[in-house]
Amino acid sequence: MIYELRTYNIKPGMLAPYLKLFNDVGMPERKPQDNLVGFWFTEFGALNQVVHIWRYESLAQRAEIRAQLIQNPRWTQDFLAFAMPMLDSMHSVIMNAAPFSPLQ
Repeated sequence: MIYELRTYNIKPGMLAPYLKLFNDVGMPERKPQDNLVGFWFTEFGALNQVVHIWRYESLAQRAEIRAQLIQNPRWTQDFLAFAMPMLDSMHSVIMNAAPFSPLQ
């Protein structure tokens, strides 16, 4: 099992529209994979950040899911086309669970 930690820096004033877009359009397209571990936004510290963690069986499964999404017009045209201009930057890290982690 691997986990992907994604951190997005959202442009000022765009956090609420981004969260609404993800909830209304992005999440329904990701929901069939059922691999979202958690989705947060910052309140203090570094502002305008969205942090989410996704669970995958392997890097191959991650690649397969991402390849399916990029072929999905609802994802690319209805979500990404509107979401990407709201972002200042994105950062992605692939993590392995430690043997004692409750998330395996």
